Amino acid sequence: MNRGLQIGVSMAALLGLTALGWAAFSAPEGSGEQARATVAGLQRDAMSDRFAHAREPRAFDFPCDHGPHDAYQTEWWYYTGNLFDASGRHFGYQLTFFRRALVPPDEQAMLADRDSAFAFDQVYFAHFAITDSAANAHVSFEKYSRGTAGLAGAQASPFRVFVEDWSATAAHDDGDAARVRLVAAQDGYAIDLTLTSTKPFVFHGDRGLSQKSPNPGNASYYYSMTRMATAGKVTTPRGTFEATGNSWLDREWSTSALDEDTEGWDWFSLQFDDGREIMFFKLRQKETGDITFAKGTYVGADGRTELVRQDEVTITVLDRWTSRQTGATYPVRWRLASPRYGLDIEIVARILDQEMRLTQRYWEGAVTFEGVSAAGPVAGVGYVEMTGY
Repeated sequence: MNRGLQIGVSMAALLGLTALGWAAFSAPEGSGEQARATVAGLQRDAMSDRFAHAREPRAFDFPCDHGPHDAYQTEWWYYTGNLFDASGRHFGYQLTFFRRALVPPDEQAMLADRDSAFAFDQVYFAHFAITDSAANAHVSFEKYSRGTAGLAGAQASPFRVFVEDWSATAAHDDGDAARVRLVAAQDGYAIDLTLTSTKPFVFHGDRGLSQKSPNPGNASYYYSMTRMATAGKVTTPRGTFEATGNSWLDREWSTSALDEDTEGWDWFSLQFDDGREIMFFKLRQKETGDITFAKGTYVGADGRTELVRQDEVTITVLDRWTSRQTGATYPVRWRLASPRYGLDIEIVARILDQEMRLTQRYWEGAVTFEGVSAAGPVAGVGYVEMTGY
């Protein structure tokens, strides 16, 4: 058995996921290398058939769906944002919370009857990162804990998800997740931010059923808050900065969402200065690196949404960067074109090194873009995530 221990062997087995989903991570035994992201945890395993699957559109139920869905194997609450202080200094941040079920729903009931307050059937973990563009600095941290005894967990109303002292909590009296306070701190870096959704929820794919391959059941339930007005404090060793900007929340839950031949993915979330947004992801095949599946969502300034199909967007890599720490090579500049929207933009990483060197390794970071659309010049900010490189 390699260093990426299997689910059910120990809590340390539960490693990784991203905006698209959970991943398993491994490195050669004794290599001393950091683990490289794969997608095994999002593919079918021995227990998958005993969990619920995303097979058809469903009616979303709020506030219930802001909370956990323990009948599915994997789930996440994924916050990213671009912020600026009064002088224009830029900060990117990521605060993400992940849940993984250790046992299927029929066994969860048995564990609930155990006397120990520390008995658990869910594991939670979180990633926290800050990009300080002016300092050309990016840092990342992680925490793991069992979903019991007040160590970690999630609830729908009043909304809260947390791993120890990192949390996303409803920031007003009615307890809804559309206005939250994010708090995280470690090693001289911290955020204390209030986010308020300014647009309707966005339901990706077919009314929130986001297919990840042509095969039935290889899908997630996926909604977003694509523009959350954000204000608060960002702390680094260089000081504490009052900052404002916009954030993006992705919410997904699923069981075995990916095909076996998927190696990794690229995920883009772009917020235009004119009030529009685009989410687009593409999955890559193991042997060839070819795109096996891609899809996205266009969000108008008025909140209306449109499905964006694979053949309606072309993404061309213009430049790459190689990490000195891990040797991994990632794209860091892209051209995104969509004739449907008259869109032709260049996307550039705010800084090159936004690699998440945690128990698992992937690249997730702040980007900026500019170019043209059918309505004229456009510009904006966003986040990009890449796994499997």
